[in-house]
Amino acid sequence: MLLTSFRPSALDKLGLSWKKLHKLYPSLSMVAIVGALGARAEEPGHDLTYLAEAGLVTGLDLPATLFADMAGAVMASEAALKAVLVQKTSGNGIKGTFQEVALADAATWLALPRTWGLTQPTGSVGGAHAGYRVYACKDGRVAVAALEPHFAAALCQAAGVAASDIRSLFTLATHQAIATFLLSQTRQQLDALAVAKDIPLHTLSK
Repeated sequence: MLLTSFRPSALDKLGLSWKKLHKLYPSLSMVAIVGALGARAEEPGHDLTYLAEAGLVTGLDLPATLFADMAGAVMASEAALKAVLVQKTSGNGIKGTFQEVALADAATWLALPRTWGLTQPTGSVGGAHAGYRVYACKDGRVAVAALEPHFAAALCQAAGVAASDIRSLFTLATHQAIATFLLSQTRQQLDALAVAKDIPLHTLSK
């Protein structure tokens, strides 16, 4: 198995093109990681540009981690496993296969929840649901993930909010009431509340 991350033209210069290698070593499988598929494989790019293309770069802050690179690594490992599986089950004897992984595709895949609207500001996990947000607390921040009805009910009960149904979690009044409650609590108090009331949350420093 050969894993590469060069542009196709660079592999040609090194004498490592798939066509040449497959002729010399028919049992060898190759996983080629490229920026994008097809004609775009020669375009320069990096994690940041692929994320930007997928709509995952907002404002002027850099992304928190190398999302496309990390997702691409997972996709490359899957491609390697696929190559092994194909070689063992296809009945073609010792012939290897060529698999190609594009970091741009990895970024696009990561962006699907945003594309579907889930993580847009109007989406349930994009800030519209009062139980799924990052709030300020007395001495830091708190990431609240009380999305399911029973978690949301526990959060509302702790905050003294009357939430009649799921739609109330999307109202401004509920957002404000929960924000006010959480701002009155310390991280220690919220950590204890999470355990006592079975609420999924994680406190953070400022």
